Amino acid sequence: MTATIDRAASRVQAPSLPARLSLTPKTTLAGRLDGAWWPRSRDLTAELPLLADALEEPWGRVTRVTVNPTRWPLVPHTVPAGGNNLHVGWFTEQHPDTLILLSYTVGRWDLLVIPPETEPAAAARLMAAAAIPGSVLTAGDLLANEATIGRGLRDSRSRVDDWEAEGGACMSPFGNLLGSRALPLPGSTWR
Repeated sequence: MTATIDRAASRVQAPSLPARLSLTPKTTLAGRLDGAWWPRSRDLTAELPLLADALEEPWGRVTRVTVNPTRWPLVPHTVPAGGNNLHVGWFTEQHPDTLILLSYTVGRWDLLVIPPETEPAAAARLMAAAAIPGSVLTAGDLLANEATIGRGLRDSRSRVDDWEAEGGACMSPFGNLLGSRALPLPGSTWR
């Protein structure tokens, strides 16, 4: 007796997580970006349907998407989304960290694409900054600013770590470590 097992039918599909998205509120202030999207991977086939579903209510049905192929390992021509096909195009002239969404009825939206590997705190700052109404900052501006802020946060953490490792050694106002000869200060009774 031979048994046939349908492995596809026996697979349990995990529930898909919602798209991580921050949109600019509807105002008369037009900005460079209409919000930000933080995908979980670089797989457009998996990520775009979640994004299209999340945008259906606030913006209407998305029909086309354009990306820069430098950030995506595979750019499919179409992606099934919500019972329709989402047409995907690519342009090397488009900023690598921008996604352009088009709809026949509503128009065009530009979203900052936050790299999937971004730390949550940095992603939260980027999502908030991209959703400011009337902002003139581009995707490149926001990512460069975040790189500077992130580097500053890492530097401040390392200074605190240095302080703890030095046992609370004194620093000059210029950030130079003062040796033990600098203490006690002249005229001070501190010992």
